Amino acid sequence: MGRAFEFRKARKMKRWSAMSKAFTRIGKDIVMAVKEGGPDPDSNSRLRAVIQNAKSVNMPKDNIERAIKRASDKSQGDYKEVIFEGYAPHGIAILVETATDNNTRTVANVRSYFNKCDGSLGTSGSVVFMFDHTCNFRINAEGLDPEEIELEFIDYGAEEVFADEDGILIYAPFESFGAIQAELEKRGIEILSSGFERIPQVTKPLTPEQVEDVEKLLEKLEEDDDVQNVYHTMEETSD
Repeated sequence: MGRAFEFRKARKMKRWSAMSKAFTRIGKDIVMAVKEGGPDPDSNSRLRAVIQNAKSVNMPKDNIERAIKRASDKSQGDYKEVIFEGYAPHGIAILVETATDNNTRTVANVRSYFNKCDGSLGTSGSVVFMFDHTCNFRINAEGLDPEEIELEFIDYGAEEVFADEDGILIYAPFESFGAIQAELEKRGIEILSSGFERIPQVTKPLTPEQVEDVEKLLEKLEEDDDVQNVYHTMEETSD
């Protein structure tokens, strides 16, 4: 198995376990998708993807419809996607993806977390190159063979395909998202969820005590409502 498999295995159930946090994140994704392409999922592929993700975490249909309606209101503010880069203690690179309607607030909060946890907020481009920006799709495995899917979707950018108890996962470079989504829909293959991740190219093992130092920063970042995802180069286990 490749890096995507190991990354997914290690992170599973560690992040986004709180349902309310997942709903907040998806609510922002809906706003950004509607502002970008309109409220009709039939003509807005990004919104279709977000709705699939909402269903995958059991977000009620009424919540989804209300979020789309609110996002369609011209008085609804928009969210800007901002990336922060820096280092946690012990030389661990940190990449923070945020969606914010108040950049001044978000910058101040993120900077304070790094400072309080003996980390350092870096400049743009300081660590992003250490991560591969990927897209992923989870599809219904019924009647499908992962090896055949991998062979058939190589031409659309797929780099790694594997199965787990929840379906078949397809990983590809970030820019292949549209082509793979279109082909899956064309073939009538059910997309259970999809998204983007940043996989560290190299990870660094730490002692249990050092891990605790890094986890303090990760927890503060992940508790912030403006933070969508946090990635790092600390070696994780799937235990």
